[in-house]
Amino acid sequence: MISANNVTYRVGKKALFEDVNIKFTEGNCYGLIGANGAGKSTFLKILSGSLDTTNGDIAITPGQRLSVLEQDHFKYDSYPVMDVVIMGNQRLYEVMKEKDAIYAKEDFSDEDGIRASELEAEFAEMDGWDAESNAAMLLNGLGVETELHYSMMSDLNGNEKVKVLLAKALFGNPDILLLDEPTNHLDLDAISWLEEFLINFENTVIVVSHDRYFLNKVCTHTADIDYGKIQLFAGNYDFWYESSQLIIKQRKEANKKKEEQIKELQEFISRFSANASKSKQATSRKRALEKIELDDIKPSSRKYPYIDFRPEREIGNEVLTVEGISKTINGEKVLDNISFIVGHDDKIAFVGGNELAKTTLFKILMGEIEPDEGSYKWGVTTSQAYFPKDNTEEFDNDYTITEWLMGYSSVKDVTYVRGFLGRMLFAGDDGVKKVKVLSGGEKVRCLLSKMMISGANCLIFDEPTNHLDMEAITALNEGMIKFKGVELFSCHDHQVVQTTANRIIEILPDGTIIDKITTYDEYLENDEMARKRTVYTSTATDED
Repeated sequence: MISANNVTYRVGKKALFEDVNIKFTEGNCYGLIGANGAGKSTFLKILSGSLDTTNGDIAITPGQRLSVLEQDHFKYDSYPVMDVVIMGNQRLYEVMKEKDAIYAKEDFSDEDGIRASELEAEFAEMDGWDAESNAAMLLNGLGVETELHYSMMSDLNGNEKVKVLLAKALFGNPDILLLDEPTNHLDLDAISWLEEFLINFENTVIVVSHDRYFLNKVCTHTADIDYGKIQLFAGNYDFWYESSQLIIKQRKEANKKKEEQIKELQEFISRFSANASKSKQATSRKRALEKIELDDIKPSSRKYPYIDFRPEREIGNEVLTVEGISKTINGEKVLDNISFIVGHDDKIAFVGGNELAKTTLFKILMGEIEPDEGSYKWGVTTSQAYFPKDNTEEFDNDYTITEWLMGYSSVKDVTYVRGFLGRMLFAGDDGVKKVKVLSGGEKVRCLLSKMMISGANCLIFDEPTNHLDMEAITALNEGMIKFKGVELFSCHDHQVVQTTANRIIEILPDGTIIDKITTYDEYLENDEMARKRTVYTSTATDED
């Protein structure tokens, strides 16, 4: 168990949270939620001991091991992948290294033999003989290929490093597991594997995530940071949302009844306070009035942007035809003779583990790069807006936010442009901020403003939920569902894919595709059944 006792944390004079008392117990998975800046990551750092509280303390059951998902992707570049994962149990790793160093000695003494024997006993007690196979199982589950297990961390790409650090956090069955955005940069298969791992994990988990589907799948409890407090709810994210909305509604209704009662009492007092025959009743009502207290409903720190993509022109029957497109990047054939036709009602989710393939296809369709072979043709009634995964070039200039968005607007009016920025929570002086200094989330909201102001009837999104908070993801999801046009998109948020897409195109590792008119959950279910049939067939063949 880990608990916070009267914990307060201040940044300057501002308190992120005050007098927090909360217990996280064994066998439960807690989703820690709140708006950007509410203090989710800060609270995890306080729980881990890497950040001191202003007041209060953190208590951990004696003897329990705490494990944290680290965020520094370059910290272990000088170590092999397998070593990094086993470092998840630091004591086990230390025993391994000390034991190896003793056995490597040329002048092996009696003292060395005694020490080696002690280390062997401790090593066996910590299940050390299975350490590498357990680490390999975690890496394979997260999609890190076996041939990379003994590579140096410096040889891995960014997504692979993220998976190794996650495997490190999960390794060795920690008693308390702290995960800050564990699904970031994971493909959908890896997220699905992590969900099953956490569902079956028997110890304490505290996780911060912007993925609503993930929180609904794994969490038994929800800890909500808002109003400077942390309130615990039994249940997953959807249960928290319904409960919190109900609480606010009940408070507002209670206040409304009290306000009506106050008005009636005030009217009676005003009418009869000077009337001798009614003076006692008026005095009694004054006392009653003094006892009525309205509930203090503080404004939430959560702010929802308004995302509404409105096409200026209705789309025709001919939307997009792709014929035999192939593309090789750095010697790897990421697209191999791909062909498909897009209809005017299609909302297509592109899935699969090869992120480069999806990004390459989108860049080809937007004319940013040329295919090696094949062609594509947009219909004459179509207009396109594109959300790139890498937006570095987009904001490498000295424009203010308003100037930047004005460049993409057909209406050259500051008030008109600022209206779109206001929908995305850029208010007042925000409009004069330079785009080059914006945070990742602010840049994403700028790009969504650009797509809204374009009036395009075909939208292409390459991982639009990266860097967004839960409220912005919810607003984007609703905007994508309501959009009366064509959408081609890739997204790691399961709920966005499931609720938006009516067609799934999976780009396979060999660069070919599977194209199905179906929802995402149906596609996954059929894919799982196909895998089971394949396993059954191969097993039956082996037995024969």
